[in-house]
Amino acid sequence: MDPFAALADPVRRDLLRSMHPGPRRVVDLAEGRAISRPAVSKHLRVLARAGLVSVEERGRERHYRLDRTALEPVRQLVSELIAPVPPSALDALELEVRRVGRDRRAGLGDGTSATSTTTTITEDTA
Repeated sequence: MDPFAALADPVRRDLLRSMHPGPRRVVDLAEGRAISRPAVSKHLRVLARAGLVSVEERGRERHYRLDRTALEPVRQLVSELIAPVPPSALDALELEVRRVGRDRRAGLGDGTSATSTTTTITEDTA
């Protein structure tokens, strides 16, 4: 299963948060939740299939541990989406802001640029 699909469910995201400090038993993960222990186990199986958690059997208990390396594709996507805008990408915005300011000072507040207005006037008088 895809880690993105596994993370789509808020219960599974909350279970991962609970495992962040360290491994947890199913009984501990189910405690205080509005869903049953079998439902928690089903969510944990989905997380395990997605590779987001590992399971360690200790006697009769299962301990689930968050596998942070499986979150790498998610981290990469989020990093790409929130990456700072490179300064060169703002150059065109700065140029447009200056053009609009110049046009407003020249009395062309209707959004047409001085260049296009001049061109139109020249064509009309020719």
